[in-house]
Formats: sequence, structure tokens, C-alpha cells
Amino acid sequence: MKIFFASLGCDKNLVDAEGMLGYFLKAGYEYTEDESQADVIFVNTCCFINDAKEESIQTILDLAAYKESGCCKVLAASGCLAQRYKDEIMDLIPELDGIIGINDCEKAVELVDSLLEGKKHQKLISEEERPVHCTDRVLTTGGHYAYLKIAEGCDKHCTYCVIPSVRGRYRSIPMEELVEQAGKLASQGVKELILVAQETTLYGVDLYGKKMLPELVHRLAGVEGIFWIRLLYCYPEEITDELLQVMASEPKVCHYLDIPIQHGSDHVLKRMGRRTDQASLKRKIAAIRKAMPDCALRTTLIAGFPGETDEDHEINMDFVDEMEFDRLGVFTYSQEENTPAAVMPDQIPEEVKQDRRDELMELQQEIAFEKSESMIGRELVVMVEGKVADENAYVSRTYMDAPGVDGYLFIQTPEVLMTGDFARVRVTGALEYDLIGELI
Repeated sequence: MKIFFASLGCDKNLVDAEGMLGYFLKAGYEYTEDESQADVIFVNTCCFINDAKEESIQTILDLAAYKESGCCKVLAASGCLAQRYKDEIMDLIPELDGIIGINDCEKAVELVDSLLEGKKHQKLISEEERPVHCTDRVLTTGGHYAYLKIAEGCDKHCTYCVIPSVRGRYRSIPMEELVEQAGKLASQGVKELILVAQETTLYGVDLYGKKMLPELVHRLAGVEGIFWIRLLYCYPEEITDELLQVMASEPKVCHYLDIPIQHGSDHVLKRMGRRTDQASLKRKIAAIRKAMPDCALRTTLIAGFPGETDEDHEINMDFVDEMEFDRLGVFTYSQEENTPAAVMPDQIPEEVKQDRRDELMELQQEIAFEKSESMIGRELVVMVEGKVADENAYVSRTYMDAPGVDGYLFIQTPEVLMTGDFARVRVTGALEYDLIGELI
């Protein structure tokens, strides 16, 4: 039986999908990238914001067509949308044959087997909250890098966010299991580990009584075959001096931090339920740059949060201008049902949200271009991502670039390079978000 997987949303979701694929292959299923040839189609959904919900629903409906035009006998869904709307999703989308919850990835084969036996509209969703962990994953990232999910859930309860109600409380995966998984990934050719969770910096608090991310990073750096370790989703108020010391002293750790900040105005941060303020953020950013002067800082902001005034927006603009983040993404506020922010007064009109987002991104574009130009002449080690079609050029990433969200460095060379190779380059040119370089 051939199975096709569509995984939507975040990289944490992707890890779950790769784990489920591992269970299917172990059970004798064959993975196909051609949905028209699949006997089973599985959609791992997202529902973080309204656009993600719409994408998940549309993907399910699009793939449902293969029940008529292809080989598909079973269409199933997992992930956040299935979990959040477990009681109504199969009534709203009757094309679905079954769903499983976010805590039940190891039951995916059981679900599909029962559906193939004719037991339609099956639902396997347990209420037990535990970290999802699978060591026999099927990598879908190309094999030279992989995400390592170190924890599940979140205890922050920001007023705009549905994740705690969908993914549950914060639960760390035991360190021994993570080191074992890293070793398996390295044996499969993985050279870059990207640590992810809803909040990586709180890793270990629930299991060991204290933050253990520095120790985890230290132990992962000892895994043979791993050359880069990258940290995503580090809440600024939880970043410790110990973590910065490990990052600064461990050669395998990329000097790169993804720190979701969401806003620069104290008034908006308070309404968001964030546990920091602008002064604290500035102090933390200064501490990061003091420990690692070459650290690339990435963050995300929300434009148009309920109650955000013109003054708040200007404060946000000034904050971005002063901080000069290396990488920045801006989302318009999404009014999510069953969140405190959804019922707050002073909801912002959609066109105002979009205008404020555009202004922030225009400002960041200027900052990004200046930073790119300042890189000309620098020598960097890069990871090759692939060849540019019909050109003597390759796509690569620097330590400053996480896959899928940041920029690239294009290498112009007639030499043959392989995906996953490391190369030393000199930066010779700059685009808005990308660089051009030559082999040294």
C-alpha cells in the first residue's frame, strides 16, 4: 500500500509527520510523493492562525479529489486542526475518513488499517498529554539537516495564541532519548540539527527542575557527524547567561538565535500577556550581542493587535529601527476563537493591520539590505543546498540562515558541489535578503 503525506504548518508538525511516516514504513507501507498513486493520503494539519486553517481545509478538499481520480481509498488527517476541532471536523469535512490527535502519532497505522478494513469515520484522540517521540523518522528535508523536537506544548498562555489549548502543557523529551535520536540522524547523513519546540529555552524544567538547554546543547555537540546546531523559538526572557556561554564557546553551535518578541510597545506586550517589556528586551539583545558579536538575530512581530494605537505602532517601528534585527517576519493579528484577545475591545480593521505590517517590512527591508552590503568581503563557511538549474551556480546557507525562513548565498563556480557539503566562500555581492559569493 502506498501512502502520501502532506505536512502543513510549522517544523514541529513536520517532525510529527516524519515520525508517522516511520511507523508506516515499518508496518510495510510504501511512501510515494505522487498523490495520484497513493492508496492512503494523510494530511498533517495546522490551525495556528486563520490562514493556516484555510490552507489545511483546502488541502484536504484538494486531495479528496483523488478518491475519484486516483487510487486513494483512505483520506485521514492529524495535527492541530484535527485536534482543535475533533468533535466537528468530520461532519464539516465529510470527505475525511478518520482523524488522530497530536498525542497519538504512533496510532496512525492502527487508524489507517481500520479504515482500510471498512471502518469509516474513525477517531483516535486521547486526552493524555505526553511528548510525541519517534526515533525511526523518514526525513523529508533532503537528509543533510533535520529538526529535533525537544519538547511539546506550552505554558505561556499568550492572549492571542491557541497552542496551549491545542498542544497542551509543556513537556520535555528526556535528554537521553534526544541524544540517541541525534546519533541516528547523524548516521543517516544529517549534518545540521535544528532544535525546535514551542519554547526551546524552558527545556528540562518539567523533568529536571531547572533549565537544561545548555546541557542538552553541550551533549548534542558531542555527537559525531553533527557539524551545526541551530536554536529556534527561544523566548528572550528565558535566555540565560549559561546558554549564551555555551553558544559562544561551542564551535558547533551556530551564532544564531530566533527570539519571538511580537512587539516593541509595553502597552501591547502587556495586552498580549507577554512576560517582558521593551527595556528588558533591549538588555537581553545587548547581552546576546556582547556574548556573540556576530550573532544573527531573528524575530517575529504581530501588527494590528487589539488596542494597538498609532503611537504603539510608531514605538514598534522605532524599536525595530534601533535594534536592527538581522532577520524579521511580521504577521497581521489573527482573531482566534476561544482566546482572550479575540474578545478584547478595539479590534483593528484589516486594512490598518496590513498597512502597519507593510510599513514594518519596508523598514526591515532597508535594514536587511544594509546588513547584506556590510557582508561583502567577509569569508564564511556555508552548507550547500543544491544546484541552480542550467547555471554554474549553487544555492547555500550561512550560519545566519535557517532553512525555509531566511535567505541564501549563491555560489558562482564551475566546480561540482554536493548537497550537504560545506564550503568556504568569500561574499562578493548582496541582494535584499540574499548574498552572492565565490569559492575560496
